[in-house]
Amino acid sequence: MKNFRRGTAIVAVTAMAGVALAACGSGKSSDDSSSGSGVLVGTTDKVVSIDPAGSYDNGSMTVQTQVYQYLLNFPAGSTELTPDAAESCDFDTPTTYVCTIKPGLKFANGNDLTASDVAFSFKRVVDIADPSGPSSLLGAMKSVEATDDKTVTFTLNAANDQTFPQILVTSAGPIVDEDTYPADKVLDDDAAVKANGFSGPYTISKYSKNQLAEFKVNPDYAGTYGKPKTETVTMKYYAKPENLKLDIKNKDIDVAFRSLTPTDIADLEKADGLNVVTGAGGELRYITFNLKTMPGDTKEQKQAIRQAMASSIDRAELASQVYKDTFTPAYSMVPEGQVGATEAFKDAYGDAPDKAAATKILEDAGVKTPVTIKLQYNPDHYGSSSDQEYNAVKRQLEASGLFKVDLQSTEWVTYSEEYNADAYPVFQLGWFPDFPDADNYLSPFLAPYDTEKKKNGNFTNSHYNDEATEFADPTMTKLLDDERTDGDKASREATLKQIQDRLATEVPYLPLLTGSQVAVGVDGVKGLEDTLDASFKFRFTSLSK
Repeated sequence: MKNFRRGTAIVAVTAMAGVALAACGSGKSSDDSSSGSGVLVGTTDKVVSIDPAGSYDNGSMTVQTQVYQYLLNFPAGSTELTPDAAESCDFDTPTTYVCTIKPGLKFANGNDLTASDVAFSFKRVVDIADPSGPSSLLGAMKSVEATDDKTVTFTLNAANDQTFPQILVTSAGPIVDEDTYPADKVLDDDAAVKANGFSGPYTISKYSKNQLAEFKVNPDYAGTYGKPKTETVTMKYYAKPENLKLDIKNKDIDVAFRSLTPTDIADLEKADGLNVVTGAGGELRYITFNLKTMPGDTKEQKQAIRQAMASSIDRAELASQVYKDTFTPAYSMVPEGQVGATEAFKDAYGDAPDKAAATKILEDAGVKTPVTIKLQYNPDHYGSSSDQEYNAVKRQLEASGLFKVDLQSTEWVTYSEEYNADAYPVFQLGWFPDFPDADNYLSPFLAPYDTEKKKNGNFTNSHYNDEATEFADPTMTKLLDDERTDGDKASREATLKQIQDRLATEVPYLPLLTGSQVAVGVDGVKGLEDTLDASFKFRFTSLSK
């Protein structure tokens, strides 16, 4: 194979596979099948869909990680792409990426897993284009086809795309059985469980959506993760973090993973018989500006208001007072620790509020003060501390004397619809990365309006780089294209710096905080340290007790 990508080619490897409904917060019951040698994991993350075409969220991804194979995957504790269902993957030409499938693979229902299933899996994500699905991740893919039973070829829109191999590990990458999954619609969860079209390290033996799911080892799995350390893992879903905290504190569950409040984590660190494990960060919290509807009479005034807000925020206070240092200040949309990350906002605006600088920015643009900011946040999707966080943001902005903040909150079901409908001029969002690369914090936010598909290139509906408006930014589009297709590490990092510097000047988004992954396990539980890594995949295969 020709070497058209960064680093070395991915080479062939050989790898080693009635619900008891306890009320949330009540711990294990006497008839709970997860009792005994299995591991019981608690979470507040909800599942949207087991079917990869219908979900793009943490709760669904956790289930999919256990039951589906991917072409490539990340071993525990590593961000090195490794063959999973693939025997090898590499660029054949600058615009064609070819994967060879391992021979003899099967789904748990007995059907063969071939290149045709792989091509089908990626095609249906794009064709279904479910609003809750991951089709946006496949924007780089022009087409995909199985050229024979063992070979699948991806044709890409841009030559030498440096990020596409990592897309295969994301929510868009699970391989489904084309004999049991429909090509034109999302398969509901109960049907997916019944179809048993899984080829990952586990299958689902019992399931009641967002209440309890039991995972059993798939003995035929042959992939990246090797043989799971535990035969049975059960996931229990909680409506409220306080009930999750109570059960892990009482040791009625073995592991608590997402999401405990910072105060709860601090309390559990003092409890006997528990271990609080912190892993690689990457979660990002930020403010989004709807460039069309935010305050300001001109494009220049809108930009000045955004810059003045950037000069008035105290991230360190948010991190320490609200999040008890489980989050740290974010001075870029690319968090610290990612290759190419800078502190562009710190360089531009400092690390503490600067009233004089903010005042001058507004005066130079002719903006009358105080500026009324209608700021919206969500109280249930990004953790229960969001109310404290955004009340602190309101207090900080108003302390400058330059802003008057109208703070409102809305539950997520309505919130996600309304921000996409231009209802919020300034609003909270968060980001959980798909793969460990700086581009995953840039392209989803900054990509231009897609004139062919007639939809926003970024998922936030901010209208930044919308070619149909005055906020188009062809310079940013060019920089994004350059960094994605640059095989030279040094020059790519230089381009990433230019992008972050430009972001700090334009401020379509205002980064606030970045957070670490946190899990709590009872004494005797092993493997949490191995799975809380920068790949952001929570793997049951690592867990044992």
